[in-house]
Amino acid sequence: MAIDIHWIRDNDSLGQFCAQWQQLPFVALDTEFMRVDTFYPIAGLLQIGDGERAYLIDPLTIDNWKPLAALLENPAVLKVLHACSEDLEVLLRLTGSLPAPLFDTQLAAAYLNLGFSMGYSRLVQDVLGIDLPKGETRSDWLQRPLSETQISYAAEDAVHLAEVFVQLRPKLSDEKYAWVLEDGAELVANLRREVDPYEVYREAKLAWKLSRAQLAVLRELCAWREREARARDLPRNRVIREHSLWPLARTQPDNLGALAKIEDMHPRTVRQDGEFLLELIKRAASVPPEQWPPAVAEPLPIEASALVKRLRALGQAEAERLGIAPELMLRKKTLEALIKSGFPEGPYQLPDSLRGWRRELMGQALLDSLATAGEQP
Repeated sequence: MAIDIHWIRDNDSLGQFCAQWQQLPFVALDTEFMRVDTFYPIAGLLQIGDGERAYLIDPLTIDNWKPLAALLENPAVLKVLHACSEDLEVLLRLTGSLPAPLFDTQLAAAYLNLGFSMGYSRLVQDVLGIDLPKGETRSDWLQRPLSETQISYAAEDAVHLAEVFVQLRPKLSDEKYAWVLEDGAELVANLRREVDPYEVYREAKLAWKLSRAQLAVLRELCAWREREARARDLPRNRVIREHSLWPLARTQPDNLGALAKIEDMHPRTVRQDGEFLLELIKRAASVPPEQWPPAVAEPLPIEASALVKRLRALGQAEAERLGIAPELMLRKKTLEALIKSGFPEGPYQLPDSLRGWRRELMGQALLDSLATAGEQP
């Protein structure tokens, strides 16, 4: 079946089509981008499907994104995407806006128990019985002209995404449809929450092994790396490699020779930023104890794994009752945060990451299960 493709290459056309799309109940949306040597993704193409045609928007020739931003923000038009966390970054970078309401077909498939974290090709095969050609995902989306293969791949994505939505939507109960939108809104909210560079150190590998004085150094190193990656538009590991951060905070070198010997330290980092890093380490090491960050909690001990298992089984039973993919129910990080809040004796507190319908449905049951765990022989 030949796909009806319409190119949008200038501001006026984008404005006109966005005005038309504002009248639709939904649009399917996809992006192609490059992100090899940059912190931020570079948009190469945007695709919109209205259920009949594929519209290919060229971000290299358009500079007024206000009409698209207005469409993304229009609560009356549902935006349909698939596994969209990176697409959201592209849209935010390009338009300053994010889609609301957002319907992620990967999430919908999980709520219908078709599979968790399903790839797009497999979903199209499952739902539409169409075998998509092997992807062009690794090709250069910034080249012009795009190849015929790239163009048909991009157009098919937009058209089939709309068709998948039309098939999945009626199968979702009102309750599950609301949950898909709730999870979509959470994806958007997480992206809107700008990462605080001074909080990044908490996620650093082995941070829990450092003293509070050493954590003060790690906090500064991680914050500097985060800010510089954004400012230079480079991947974080190109500023300073992940595996160098912990030994830097622990040993606190005070000369370039010692800095160069740090595990996984790239010579380029020593050359470009060595002097600055030595100064930053020295300054961070001299902050008074009252300004040290709190200690980072240790990972859960092995003995707690039985509790994680117990709670996960509770979530799986509930998922089975609801007919949804069990992985949707309770994230491992959430369970670990819950157990950490009171292990081993309790009392336990529900973590902030357990919210919305999951908190309502599972919160009390999890606390009750933990309360009785200690009574088990």
